[in-house]
Amino acid sequence: MKAGLVDGLRDVLPYLRHFRGRTFVLKIGGEAIESESLLLNFASQVAVLHQLGIRVVIVHGGGVGATELASKLGIDTSFIEGRRVTSREMMEVILMSLRGVAQAKLLSALVASGTSPVGLSGLDAHIAVVEKKPAVETINSGLVDYGYVGKLESINPSLIESTLEQGLVPVLCPVSSDAQGQCLNVNADDFACAVAIALRADKLILLTSPRGLLKDIGDPLSLCSQVSAEEIGVMIKDGTIQGGMLPKVSSAIRALDHGVKQVHMVSFQLPDAVLTEVFTNEGCGTMILP
Repeated sequence: MKAGLVDGLRDVLPYLRHFRGRTFVLKIGGEAIESESLLLNFASQVAVLHQLGIRVVIVHGGGVGATELASKLGIDTSFIEGRRVTSREMMEVILMSLRGVAQAKLLSALVASGTSPVGLSGLDAHIAVVEKKPAVETINSGLVDYGYVGKLESINPSLIESTLEQGLVPVLCPVSSDAQGQCLNVNADDFACAVAIALRADKLILLTSPRGLLKDIGDPLSLCSQVSAEEIGVMIKDGTIQGGMLPKVSSAIRALDHGVKQVHMVSFQLPDAVLTEVFTNEGCGTMILP
């Protein structure tokens, strides 16, 4: 056992040398946040990365909690091609769920893991520059008005950078506002992508329910360990990639196109999935190549 542990440390050493001082952006969704065991496992992995000298930035969603709260309040929820349609009432629910409950749960888990997190959002110091998203033409649904949804123009990284320089872990909620102060819902995958680009991150890691991209949706063993942007285009056209995975792969490709070095998709349901993906040759998810 001890010999295996020592050998494992030797294997990890090259990765430690390479990644120390680098920036990783991790995006976690509401499904993982709602599970105490999954959330604590994620927080413990963040603590390891942080203690190893990696600059960790977290972007979180909270859609599951928002949908549940909306149901309790009798507010309709709907999605088109993986993106939420946000009414005025739904926007208030999102503020309560994401900026309130989801972020508090995540911060508490990180504190319990020994990390020093700081809760932020697109609203703080105008980190996110957004405009209300106009009605858009979708692939299957025609012209759609998503309501109080923000089109992300840019990220001002100065507050995030200063938080990192203090040895803290920024935890960002994607709720933002336009220049008139109207609160808008921004897709968390898009937000994580923009943050990674603005910080010139080495890695953008998207935590999903499946292990990564699957060649066959019904077969969890059909994992694509590596996939190119061109192959993703084919998988979208033939329907292999659909629903909530569409904005994720779109964000991944955009991040790579704008200088993020590597994008990974790993399952939040697998213990230590982030550490396995980062510190082993085999990994456990999907690495998306330019």
